[in-house]
Amino acid sequence: MRVRIFFIVFAAVGAWAQSAPQTFISHTDENFRGVSAVSRKIAWASGTHGTYLRTNDGRIWIPAQVPGAEALDFRGVAAFSADEAFLISAGPGDQSRIYHTSDAGRHWQLQFTNTNPKGFFDSIVFWDRTHGVVLGDPIPDEKGILKFELLMTEDGQNWSQLPSAQLPAAVEGEGAFAASNSCLAILTLQINSPVPWKSGASAPRETSEKEAASAHDPNIWFATGGKAARVFHSPDRGRTWEVFDTPIVHGADSQGIFSVAFRDAVHGVIAGGDYKHPDQDGPNLAFTNDGGKTWKVSEIFPQSYYSAVAYDRRIRTANSETSDENQTNSRIFIVDPKFIYDFRPPRNPTHISGSKKQNLQFNAVSPYPDGGALFVGPKGSIATVP
Repeated sequence: MRVRIFFIVFAAVGAWAQSAPQTFISHTDENFRGVSAVSRKIAWASGTHGTYLRTNDGRIWIPAQVPGAEALDFRGVAAFSADEAFLISAGPGDQSRIYHTSDAGRHWQLQFTNTNPKGFFDSIVFWDRTHGVVLGDPIPDEKGILKFELLMTEDGQNWSQLPSAQLPAAVEGEGAFAASNSCLAILTLQINSPVPWKSGASAPRETSEKEAASAHDPNIWFATGGKAARVFHSPDRGRTWEVFDTPIVHGADSQGIFSVAFRDAVHGVIAGGDYKHPDQDGPNLAFTNDGGKTWKVSEIFPQSYYSAVAYDRRIRTANSETSDENQTNSRIFIVDPKFIYDFRPPRNPTHISGSKKQNLQFNAVSPYPDGGALFVGPKGSIATVP
């Protein structure tokens, strides 16, 4: 008999008491689907009508628009400091673009415009400030075969498309969701964070940018929805690919995997559902302990639509190679449109929400380097969970 773990939906006593997130005023009503926390003080968010947000102290958020981009919808952001960030817009054809600033938004460089009328960018991630990857929906190759669009940069300025011949074919009606800038995932070594410690080694020390660049993990994952809910994986930074089926609900254009995250090269999580029917039960959440080859549906019940999922960066297992179907010794943030779930397997998830008066909603999450996470959503919603 299968045992199901039930979500805690209302406040309880003791360790399971509901706690409200700390919220902030964004001074805008735009819809935000991208967020990037450099530190607890420095973060950026990306939204509709060419809007982005910045904070230099973790409290005061300043909205601004990229000149000439007022009609664009920025679905993703990757930030590296108070001055430097990349923005990606999503939309058909030339509405999908990549922008960069190195002076806190005073000037923006348009680095890339998608010239394929069927192109549509979904997500942007970086290993460091000069090495990044962008995912776009499938477009027909020279043989008419649908292939996902992947662009990479080696210098933080110029973008080149991966040869479509290297990628597996997409299923007709399959695509990726630009809902939270998290349908694409890599592993990064945080600059100025401790180098992983091993028994018998010297004490942990901080990494330099040069060390981080040379320590790039080669794995890339991206997740899909629509007619298929699959995970694509490259073990060598895009040179070769494999693709795996998952049990996540799919079939309709509104169904599938919306978010993928990995805490190490073997342990990962996917989340999604049906955004047109957000209260419909899953399977909407699943875990892997073999790098994405196989996925096991989470036993939490009921499940709903989840737009984003992320691991807490501070809480990690002592041995990442240990097989652990329950993802114990980890902390996972799950974003429901109305709630945030703080999940520390195998314990029940804790339900976190703002007050009814605040009426907060959420789309995206970015974990802080030292633990906890930052969340953004519609109507300028911003919240943090320690």
